[in-house]
Amino acid sequence: MVDTYEYLDSTPAEQARLAAVRRYQLVDRPAEAAYDRIAYIAATIVDTPIASVTMVEEDRVWLAACYGLAVREIGIEPGLCASAIGQDGIYVVRNAAKDPRTVEHPLVTGELKLRFYAAAPIRTRDGFRLGTVNVIDRKPRDPEQKHLRSLEYLAEIVADELELRLMAIRGSLR
Repeated sequence: MVDTYEYLDSTPAEQARLAAVRRYQLVDRPAEAAYDRIAYIAATIVDTPIASVTMVEEDRVWLAACYGLAVREIGIEPGLCASAIGQDGIYVVRNAAKDPRTVEHPLVTGELKLRFYAAAPIRTRDGFRLGTVNVIDRKPRDPEQKHLRSLEYLAEIVADELELRLMAIRGSLR
């Protein structure tokens, strides 16, 4: 089990990433239709019962949208989304009950019984990985490459939505 994340520490790089998360003013806000649609599309494309759009904060993961669960935030340790933003590409856990990265995770051992998780990081134009577009299933899976690519495209759409949001925020400050 992972106890800490080197990239989620108090380094200047992580502080800059957290500032990037906060500049979009999406955390602690009511759900928005644009992100709800992305979560729904992700679940539909990959045919999973659960999907979400997340933002990784310092001590929690905020679900900007969640399809299939009535949850708005989860703790960061031990994190799936926090692990996913630690790399550039898709993060896949095919069978969480057997994967050493997740075998002790509360979502795996608890009531949800998570078995499959795939996430694409949401990257800003200035290179920060803010969160993920992810899909979850209660059964192990071996996803097709086209499904993983679709998650990447959806994460890019979220990044575009965030840039539009930032332009609106900056415009309202004038």
